[in-house]
Amino acid sequence: MRLLSNISFPRAIALFVAAVILLAAGTWFIVQTTVNHLITQYVQGTTHQWAEFLAENVSDLGEIADGEWPSSASLAFFEATRKSDTVFRYVIFNRYGYSQLVIDHDRIAPVDLSEFSSEAVEAMKTGKTTGAIKADPKTGIEYGVAYVAATTNGKAVAAVGAYVDQAEAAKVFTRSSWMSAIALFLLTAIAFAVPAVGWYRRTREKQQADRRIRYLAHHDVLTGIANRIQLIDRLQKAIAILPSTGMMIAVHFFDLDHFKQVNDTLGHDAGDFLLSTIGERLKAMVRLEDVVARLGGDEFVVVQTSVSEPAQAEAFATRMSEVLRAPAYFKEQEICPQLTIGIALGPRDGTTPERLLKSADLALYSGKIAGRGVIRFFTAEMDEALQTRIRLDRIIRDAIANNGFVLHYQPILEMNGQKLIGFEALARLNGPDGVPIPPGVFIPMAEEIHVIDKLGEWVLKEACRTAATWPKDLTVAVNLSAAQFESGDVEQIVTAALEESGLEPRRLELEITESLLLDDSGATLGILHRFKEKGISVVLDDFGTGYSSLNYLWKFPFDKIKIDRSFMQSFGGDSHQAETIVKTILALGREMHMRVTVEGVETSQQVEFLYDSDADQVQGFYFGHPVTSSELSADVLGEFMKSMAASQDKPSDTPKKTAVG
Repeated sequence: MRLLSNISFPRAIALFVAAVILLAAGTWFIVQTTVNHLITQYVQGTTHQWAEFLAENVSDLGEIADGEWPSSASLAFFEATRKSDTVFRYVIFNRYGYSQLVIDHDRIAPVDLSEFSSEAVEAMKTGKTTGAIKADPKTGIEYGVAYVAATTNGKAVAAVGAYVDQAEAAKVFTRSSWMSAIALFLLTAIAFAVPAVGWYRRTREKQQADRRIRYLAHHDVLTGIANRIQLIDRLQKAIAILPSTGMMIAVHFFDLDHFKQVNDTLGHDAGDFLLSTIGERLKAMVRLEDVVARLGGDEFVVVQTSVSEPAQAEAFATRMSEVLRAPAYFKEQEICPQLTIGIALGPRDGTTPERLLKSADLALYSGKIAGRGVIRFFTAEMDEALQTRIRLDRIIRDAIANNGFVLHYQPILEMNGQKLIGFEALARLNGPDGVPIPPGVFIPMAEEIHVIDKLGEWVLKEACRTAATWPKDLTVAVNLSAAQFESGDVEQIVTAALEESGLEPRRLELEITESLLLDDSGATLGILHRFKEKGISVVLDDFGTGYSSLNYLWKFPFDKIKIDRSFMQSFGGDSHQAETIVKTILALGREMHMRVTVEGVETSQQVEFLYDSDADQVQGFYFGHPVTSSELSADVLGEFMKSMAASQDKPSDTPKKTAVG
């Protein structure tokens, strides 16, 4: 059956027809052979019986064989046998095998011309009945003849030949045999056809399944375009012919910007619809010799063949971007796709499919860093950046696994009297060579490789443990990332950190950014409210640089607002806009009963301005750089607090700079 499953359908039909023909021919042969055998047996039996019957009932056969006329009794017997429908002729042969008397339906008479019969002689010699099937040369009708020896005193004196017409018997036997044969043929055909039909159905199902498997092995299920396997195969073939053509191929690698937001806001059905739409648009715009593939998620690749110069690839990418950016409508919802495209040219940027895809992916990554929505060609510098990224990935993962991060603490002061009120915990990481890696480098990377939640958990627990050793009126501020809220266990982590360290909830400040509130999640707001109920302070960090900050101030009662350091960096400009915005935010905080902390304070002029503006709290290098917990010894903290208590009034000149560490 396994061998049959490999036979093509037309060939299977031909085999089936041949089998039916062979079956019919075999049935015909068997019927003919059977009929002939049955007729022969019937004729031989019938003629033997009639010949013996005549030999036993005619007492003067010897005399008749010698040429005498039959006796009256014999003539009467002959008259009776002439009327038989079975035997149409009797012939009496002498001891030499020559015919002497003929009895048939028309006459009882001596033969006109004596005929010799070897069968009659054989019967008289052996004493056994002999016979044969013969045909009338004139009519062609077959008949049977049996020869029986007649003996007197144990000696053969004559032979009797009985001639039987087998036509009627042949009809009966033929009819019966054919009816049986037809029944046998039908039964055999059914017995063959049932498994044949089953085999055919299973074969068709297997062929369909095989075709489906082969299709799925080389196509993307959702969009119907090529998958990675087919892409690699066709890309390999395209690369192989490049030396003979002198042309290039362009690998366009792109994904959809902010595709996750489509799934999150409209559902995965909308996401699938958008991906299918992108696939259809790509198939409609490329040539037959080009390749369109989906690698998974929202990643697509288009291989453009016969490229003569980079400008041709850039023009195609631009046109592709314009086509794909056209709005798509899902259940009356408009979706406007956005994409970033990375391009690698073969053989310049790689001579294998894997290398070209990697180069195009690096170009795509570079485009996303540049702000998305752009087209980037691969350059050698991108490969170097990838190696740097791989090294940083390894350093961060190793630091997570082996406590390689350290915390630095930067002081936060009350502006009125410059009283120390606490510290902000800041994660720091050194490279293998001991050179510090900037937070602006390793934190985005930790977010990208999805370990920021583990880093955030460690920072929270370590900061609480360290703050528990400080004087009771000092607080510690810790940043929480959106990933920690997405994990679903941020409440348990905060509670565990407080319980393990013994830190009072009122001494913990949790800083969040506006990006956490972008989706207006009721679950997130619920968690923040429960933090406040426990006595934990909730702080809106980097205020003024987000999306719609004022909207969040009335949605959630923050305990504190932290003005982003960028405003202090712009301090002293010709337009004085930064100072105006800072004053406005300070006034807004007072009206909403929220404390305001100004970050990035680095100069005495900035401090004077904040005194005059009645700022609540300040933080920056002017008051102290971030230092490790070991540098914040009890003695240092005590001296710092004494120096803070010594100055209760606003100085007439520039406030005295006080550093920690």
